[in-house]
Amino acid sequence: MISNVGITMSELIFSRSKTAHLIKNDQQAINAAYQVADFALEGRNVRDQQRILPFEEIEQFSLKGLGGIRIPKRYGGAFISNKTLAQVFRILNKADSSLGQIPQNQISLLHLIDLMGTESQKQFIYSEILSGKRLANGGPEKNTKDSKTLQTTLTLRNGEYYLDGEKFYSTGSIFAHWLAIKAIHPKGHVVLVVVEHDSSGIEIINDWNGFGQRTTASGTVKLNQVKVDPNLIFDERILSQVPTYRGAYSQLLQVAIDVGIAEAAFSDLISTVKKARPIIDAHVEKASLEPFTLQETGKLNVLLDAAILLLDEAADYLDELDQLQQITEQQAAQASILVAHAKVYANDAALQISEKLLELGGSRASLSQFNLDQHWRNARVHTLHDPVRWKIHAIGNYYLNGTLPARHAWI
Repeated sequence: MISNVGITMSELIFSRSKTAHLIKNDQQAINAAYQVADFALEGRNVRDQQRILPFEEIEQFSLKGLGGIRIPKRYGGAFISNKTLAQVFRILNKADSSLGQIPQNQISLLHLIDLMGTESQKQFIYSEILSGKRLANGGPEKNTKDSKTLQTTLTLRNGEYYLDGEKFYSTGSIFAHWLAIKAIHPKGHVVLVVVEHDSSGIEIINDWNGFGQRTTASGTVKLNQVKVDPNLIFDERILSQVPTYRGAYSQLLQVAIDVGIAEAAFSDLISTVKKARPIIDAHVEKASLEPFTLQETGKLNVLLDAAILLLDEAADYLDELDQLQQITEQQAAQASILVAHAKVYANDAALQISEKLLELGGSRASLSQFNLDQHWRNARVHTLHDPVRWKIHAIGNYYLNGTLPARHAWI
């Protein structure tokens, strides 16, 4: 069941007869990203201002084959490089960061499934994704002591498993065919459970009302005695058995989102300033000739370039690790630290450029028809997910004390 005012079931459940394009290499992934971005950009402002969910746009993402671009080649995917993956998400988020945030959970979840799934589990999930279906997370839970604490439970009754609980921050769930839900197994450990979104007992509610990232539908998922296929239960204890770069991988996507927002804001800053009137005391003909404006624009450009370069550097290192059969604790830590470097600069670039866009653009930049405030709103909300202050702490602790960063999805 899906609860959302003004949305019909026909809009929510896309035709499964459509065949998704199969991307074969990095260049095809980049081309597809630009195609989806161009389509998404057309209606971005209206969707943001009216909170219209991007159903057609996310469907295009899937049909263009972007959902499976990091699936290993032996399962039919392109397994593009991490560097290309970051570029794909920069492209999408520059066009519409709400749209660009929606599929990042799918990409991260597929990586987790590769780490802890059986061959039969991987083959099933990957084939679903490559056919154009979508996977989304059930999200963390509200009213718990921290984001890792779970109250959702998996119970075993009469030989069958059932899922009960409530999730929030469930980005993309309203668009997905499959939901990945973290729960407490009857034996006490954490499992990831994959269920069909239209299973009996599931209610998806579009109650996300954040002032930014407005159309991600990051709302509530209620689970009431949802029957679970035992073949789609993943034991998360496997993730701690050997070092992996899963945290760095997840964070790489978050950095790419922030960089994409920064790029969009910088592009609008350039075009807006060129149309702005100069302050009378500057004694110049155009705002683009004001010395202060030139200085600020130059600084912001350097900041953005640094964020992009650090993102690429981190992605390059993850690509190096992909060539290894197994990585060490030190290599996993280095991956997290390099991504944290990029996160610090991406955070600052997204927030500072989006704020300076309004300042340098002048009063005209505040008019609602231009919707230029969306970049700051989106940057501010998205950068709250993984506070950059803890990235800086981890970096300092690593270099000064040799302390390896924690191993979880947020570092």
